[in-house]
Amino acid sequence: MSQTKQQPSLKIIPLGGLHEIGKNTCILEYNDEIILIDAGIAFPTEGMHGVNIVLPDMTYLRKNRHKIKGMIATHGHEDHIGGIPHHLKQFDIPKIYGPKLAIALVRDKLDEAGLSNRTKLQTVGPREMVRISPSFLVEFIRNTHSMADSFTLAIHTPLGIVIHTGDFKIDHTPVDGEYFDFQKLAEHGEKGVLCLLSDSTNAEVPGSTASESSVYPNLDRIIAQAEKRLMITTFASSVHRVNIILQLAQKHKRKVAVVGRSMLNVIAHARELGYVKCPEDLFISLKAANSLPDEQVLILTTGSQGEPLAALTRISRGAHRHLKVRPGDTIVFSANPIPGNTIAVVNTIDRLMMQGAKVIYGRKHGIHVSGHGCQEDHKLMLALTRPKFFVPVHGEHRMLVKHAETAYKMGVPADNIVIVKNGDIIEVSANKIAVAGEVPSGIELVDQAGVVHDHVMQDRQQLAEDGVVTVAAPISWEGKLITPPEVHLRGVVTKVEQSLLKQLIIRAIENILENRWDEFASSDRTPRVDWSYLQEEVENTLQRLVKRELRSYPLVIFMLQTPDYSDPNPEPTSSNRKVYRRRRPTASTAS
Repeated sequence: MSQTKQQPSLKIIPLGGLHEIGKNTCILEYNDEIILIDAGIAFPTEGMHGVNIVLPDMTYLRKNRHKIKGMIATHGHEDHIGGIPHHLKQFDIPKIYGPKLAIALVRDKLDEAGLSNRTKLQTVGPREMVRISPSFLVEFIRNTHSMADSFTLAIHTPLGIVIHTGDFKIDHTPVDGEYFDFQKLAEHGEKGVLCLLSDSTNAEVPGSTASESSVYPNLDRIIAQAEKRLMITTFASSVHRVNIILQLAQKHKRKVAVVGRSMLNVIAHARELGYVKCPEDLFISLKAANSLPDEQVLILTTGSQGEPLAALTRISRGAHRHLKVRPGDTIVFSANPIPGNTIAVVNTIDRLMMQGAKVIYGRKHGIHVSGHGCQEDHKLMLALTRPKFFVPVHGEHRMLVKHAETAYKMGVPADNIVIVKNGDIIEVSANKIAVAGEVPSGIELVDQAGVVHDHVMQDRQQLAEDGVVTVAAPISWEGKLITPPEVHLRGVVTKVEQSLLKQLIIRAIENILENRWDEFASSDRTPRVDWSYLQEEVENTLQRLVKRELRSYPLVIFMLQTPDYSDPNPEPTSSNRKVYRRRRPTASTAS
């Protein structure tokens, strides 16, 4: 009797980048080998108080760290490489492969974080092939994108070739002369592509994405017409756009002052690697710029997305130490807001206009083009690769659905297309593709100190919504208040007089001490008090009182100051203070 062997399968597990824009991270797993494709970040929403960046939940990789053989960075955008330093603090990645510009930016991040010795970095070039593990041979194929030095990947596995497009657009006239390697894609399509994972960002947009070169004449006209000082903001990582702006500054005899750390960093690496070519004397300091005639100055700055700490945002608020808006300034937004940033951008534009600047923004001026392909670009990718299976990636859900529709129209059978979410395990065999489970796929929030845990975010949210009430009560061994409790309200909106609330709080604490002290104190020779139990009972009582009187749920912080065992009559000090933080009460505690 013959036994059927289980077919080997390749697992594809996206941890980020689906149903969203950002934190692109994908796992390919075969037997006991894992490779990572990109490790991006996203930026916090308004409700994520104090959070700097958002990462994918990396629980699966932490549990399977022994399987990790290497990582590939497709290009140097933050939503593809920004998470690398954070991940290296949790698990080892033996080697990271990527294009020269991306690896230069990663090296800076690792040096700054003190993690240079945690991995090896290796640059790769077009058509180079790297054996990362016995089951994964990766081929790097030049593509075109808004960032220079970007790759599509052909991943050779025991089951066949998987094409991961990375971020791409079809640009037939690239600024840097690095053309999309259609020939190599077509070769793989002719031999047979098992599965295509393709960028879906502009899947809803008909037609083709315009070439980056199309921005040049429109920026040229605007710079020529600017009579006084000129400021231009764009994505710091848009090396092609930055190169165009610098070329036009030379043409119109304007010196360039660069503002913003990320902009300075990218320009330095791009010049070193030859992606930006301009003379050294084109650049001047801000101090020197302020001493030149306005018509000879171009300020290139970060802040195109209204980021709170970016240079242009601070300029718009009058908070930049060296730059102030002057009436007659021309300020150009050579970027469109990414989803979620529109309000911040228009608020920045309004503030700049109110200070007398002429602000040029919006699609009608032709000063920005996307770095992602539209529907006709997607069709060309599908036509060249002719995949057996198709997985749309890098986009919100409606984009994935639209891209799947395009693939179906291009001849990919419906049963061979899967639309998935972060954490889904896609199993691909020689004859089948299916979702076969899931792994943890939430988010990890990071601030200056490290990972922000759920209970901390709940406290921050509660503080933002309802404020905080703090109560400090020093209590003696005899169960008496040594001094009246201190009560403070911060960010609490209430019609109740604070003096009345304070009286109610003092009365509630005294009532517990007078009527229930025997529950907490023993009558042995050596006095003992269950301070934790006392703290819990007082805290619960105060939580109910505050909720009842204020009709809201402020965070209640109760500081119980307890005496030292060696001194039966101590004065309360900060050294014996305990601070207990309470989250939003549940129905049982708040009723």
